[in-house]
Amino acid sequence: MKRTAIAAIIYFACLAIIGAGEVDIAIRYFDKRVYYAGTETGPVLVQVTVSNRGAAPYRFKLADERAFSVDFEIRSMTNRILEPAQILIRKRTQDQHVFFREVSVEPGESLSFTEDLRDYVDLNGAGSFVVQARLYPELYRPYGSPSAPGSMPASSSGVPPVANALPAVNSNRLPLTLRIAPIIEGTAPPAALDVETGAVLVRENMPPDRVLEYLLTARQKGQWEKFFLYLDLESMISRDGARKRAWLTESEEGRRRMLDRYRSDLRNALVDGDISTIPIEFVIEKTTYGAEQGTIIAIEKFRFGTYTERKRYTYYVKRRDDVWMVYDYSVVNLGTE
Repeated sequence: MKRTAIAAIIYFACLAIIGAGEVDIAIRYFDKRVYYAGTETGPVLVQVTVSNRGAAPYRFKLADERAFSVDFEIRSMTNRILEPAQILIRKRTQDQHVFFREVSVEPGESLSFTEDLRDYVDLNGAGSFVVQARLYPELYRPYGSPSAPGSMPASSSGVPPVANALPAVNSNRLPLTLRIAPIIEGTAPPAALDVETGAVLVRENMPPDRVLEYLLTARQKGQWEKFFLYLDLESMISRDGARKRAWLTESEEGRRRMLDRYRSDLRNALVDGDISTIPIEFVIEKTTYGAEQGTIIAIEKFRFGTYTERKRYTYYVKRRDDVWMVYDYSVVNLGTE
């Protein structure tokens, strides 16, 4: 009986490996155009197509956050691997549930989805590069050894995944040219009024720690317009993979509606509750920043009934038109008091 079970396991493992060999992963540009280096120059959209050329269905897990199903490696002409995007590192290292659906691609059929390379790799330098994608049928795992022999040596986040039941599948290689970004005139923020004074709110050139203090104090006082003043709502929307995909397909009017809905959802704590919850007190622990980007670490306390919960927040800021804006954050629970 034991030998039969072992033989069955080996048989199905072989079938999985054979089936994986009958699958092609192809990438191409979704809307081929001129691409520029830098984070504010628009997405670099790549369409990933999974094709089954075998005789049996090919099944794999497709995560809602596609960073757990696919990866991109970009190399320069000197074979240097570009650094991972910070948003990718945060997505893969924070404590979270990974939601996915089982997908079955029948023989002769294909399945496609589109991803933004800027969500995976730091594309801040101009030059010529080569792009290759990798599909993880059993989802990306942050620790362990590479999924398959002969595959790319490491993921773009710098940490190889563990071995899976189905081996990872690599795509074709795609050339990418990034030009130096043109100078774009900044746009003024939407006018908002200070409810205390009635004056028009204007973003000021303050250091990052003072920006965060302004933002958190506004939240404590329930002053939503001040809270939104230094919050990059477009980047906050793009933190979630599903929301970003919807954002990229919307018209200008549709994006304005999405921003309005996102503001409303934040007010009602329907999304990103960690940042919209009111802290009873906070202490800025550490601030680190360079010319364009930085991080601020703060300890915040929240009252829940009869106990107080402590959390460590890491806020990510970037400079836009000489003003520091919060565009992302991560949270670590520190226990209760």
